[in-house]
Amino acid sequence: MLTAERAIAAGLMALSAYFMWHASALPIGWNGMTGGPGGGAFPFWLSAIMFAAAGGIILRSLWVEIADEGPFFDPETLGAVIAVSVSLVVTVALMPFAGAYIALPLFLLWYLKFYGRHGWVLTLSITLLTPVFLFFFFEVTLKILLPKGWTEPLFIPLYAMFF
Repeated sequence: MLTAERAIAAGLMALSAYFMWHASALPIGWNGMTGGPGGGAFPFWLSAIMFAAAGGIILRSLWVEIADEGPFFDPETLGAVIAVSVSLVVTVALMPFAGAYIALPLFLLWYLKFYGRHGWVLTLSITLLTPVFLFFFFEVTLKILLPKGWTEPLFIPLYAMFF
């Protein structure tokens, strides 16, 4: 189990370094012209945090003696990891066609209600408020456009209102 933990942490560190390298192609600091962070700021710094967290996992595994509890994934956990991974791949595949404002709420609806078995009030609250938050945070505040796919014409009145 310890070997698997270290291997996954090392893989996350490599993936984080790759993401930071690509994000640094865009400005990662404060952009004085637009009055906000550069286009690569959030991907870069979130990847840096992921890199540090994975490094912490490796350091902890070296300093703390962890009892070997058997396989890293039992069959039930492996099924859950596969189900969520497949749903995330489907969500990413939907984004160019349906857009972020359709794909993400569909993922949240599936994850919260059908996979997590949460109540309808919580599920619908998060599912409906997340796209609203994302629109105002990314598009209105940061001026970073998210993919909209076939829903692009529905945003024209909002663009007229906020831009």
